[in-house]
Amino acid sequence: MPSAVAGTPVPLAVVVFASRDRARNLVKDAFPRRRTRLTLARNVREFERAFRVGIVDAALVDLGGPTEDVMRAIELGHEFPSAPFFALTPFRPNDATLSARAATFDFVDVIVEGVDDHVLRDLVTARAFTTRFAEALATPPDSLHVNTPLRRESWRVLVSHAGRPIHTDVVARELGVTREHLSRAFGAAGAPNLKRVIDLVRLAAAAELAKNPGYDVGDVARVLGFASSSHLSTTSQRIVGIRPTSLARLRTVDLIERFIHGRMRSRPVAVRGRRG
Repeated sequence: MPSAVAGTPVPLAVVVFASRDRARNLVKDAFPRRRTRLTLARNVREFERAFRVGIVDAALVDLGGPTEDVMRAIELGHEFPSAPFFALTPFRPNDATLSARAATFDFVDVIVEGVDDHVLRDLVTARAFTTRFAEALATPPDSLHVNTPLRRESWRVLVSHAGRPIHTDVVARELGVTREHLSRAFGAAGAPNLKRVIDLVRLAAAAELAKNPGYDVGDVARVLGFASSSHLSTTSQRIVGIRPTSLARLRTVDLIERFIHGRMRSRPVAVRGRRG
């Protein structure tokens, strides 16, 4: 069976703060729309808003813009550390100071126009949130019983979405099987229900995003496509037995540990028979 992750990559969400046409055109050339969900913000308000409507895989800040706006955009690096921040510079005299400022806010790299153009996409993709999430969870722990080829391929599809909403029929289509076969085979022999594993992966992403100082529970729910904060809360308590306000302090291994103790499968509804 071919790798679903390799065959159907999830488009990365890249947010760019850039007022200069040169910078905007450079980014558009590096990230074709068929592979990337690109958001181009001309002001800091638009730039910050992008973090509150969906997962941001990476953020680029053009240092060639107005200094006051650039400084505010740089500061968002501490608000949303789950997204790697990159500085894009035309290397003007003032850019050295701004680059140093970016370093103090944990920017992962400085990209120089005219020098790094051809490697821009590769640099960003390698550090993207979705890329890192999928790599970190590439091998499921033995305790989850994801131990057959079908289960492992399903797991790879799930982690490649990095917590974005995904339904069982989408996973089945990626693997070339029917939804009924996938659900039955995945949950056989004491393995967890596929739908519950989907929720577990989404909560692992929620836990990572909840560590961002710039997010509250409502933001995390919205970014990951939960219907509401209450929906996230219900899912968190059903799958790992905690409120979403506690997700930020837990590692993925902690969530899995909670999941495997009595929460891997839906509890059957008890049906009382009539007496006599």
